[in-house]
This record gives sequence, structure tokens and C-alpha cells, in this order.
Amino acid sequence: MAASTVVKNLNDGVLQLADGTGVPVTLTVPFSTGDFSISGLSETQQNVSRYETRGVLNTVRHTSRTYPSGSFSFQIADFSDATDQTVIDFVQKQNSFSGNTSSLTSGDVYCIDITLSVLGLTHGDSADHTVVLTECDCTIDFSEGDPSVGTISYTVNGSVTFT
Repeated sequence: MAASTVVKNLNDGVLQLADGTGVPVTLTVPFSTGDFSISGLSETQQNVSRYETRGVLNTVRHTSRTYPSGSFSFQIADFSDATDQTVIDFVQKQNSFSGNTSSLTSGDVYCIDITLSVLGLTHGDSADHTVVLTECDCTIDFSEGDPSVGTISYTVNGSVTFT
């Protein structure tokens, strides 16, 4: 498959949140602003330690695991609702999402999976593209303004898969 020749932008992406049930409960993030980011990716997702003696590098080794992190934002139309579905409710496992199950199978932290799908077929690529982040613990920030914006920050405890 040849590499795409069309640079992707914020108009090509869709963000979806999923819980950990057998058939996941999902929510497509409404009013996503197109600023999804992830940082801290490396070949092995491990820290690199350099061992030296008297200023001479002896070896470079992988050590403890690292945890990529990132964020995305969305414009706020509704904070929380007992029946309607909101991003805040999904991330906080409340109201219409109170029955959600964590995608992290060990521990007591509620985690979700986050998928960024990027259009490729419509640009002549052989397939659409995805970034799948599993077992993400999330926090929410809110900023009032024109428009009011919510920002989800996350840490990936599971895997990062690009397709």
C-alpha cells in the first residue's frame, strides 16, 4: 500500500469513547474541536536509561514502562443529563452512563477506550485510519467562553494502536 499523498486535518477526524462491556457502550464526541493530541510515544513504551562510568557511556537500556498522555477538547452544549448523553457524564460514569464498565480489568479506576478515526477513503487512500487508545483514565477541565469548552486529559494505561 502506497503512503497517502493527502495531508489530513481537523475536518477528517471523529472521536469516539467506549467503555469496557462485552459490546461496548460508545459515544461519538459531539462538537469536537479537532485538537486531539497524544505525547510520550516511543518504540517500546519504556523509559531509556543510560549507564556510564566516569563520563563514558557503557550501555543504553530500556527500563520501566511509560504511559503516553494527551488531550482533546469539545464545545459544551450540555454538562450533564439524566437521560441525554454527554461527554462529561461518559467520562465521569454518571447519569445515562452510570452503568458503564471500566475498560481496565484490574484495579478500581474507571477507564475508557478512545478512538480517533481519520477519513482516508474519501481522499483516495486504501482505507480509513485509526488511533486506538485503551484503558485511559481521564480528567475534565472546563473553560467558560465564546464558546464554553471542555477539555479531556487522559493517560493511556493500555495500548496505543495505529492503523
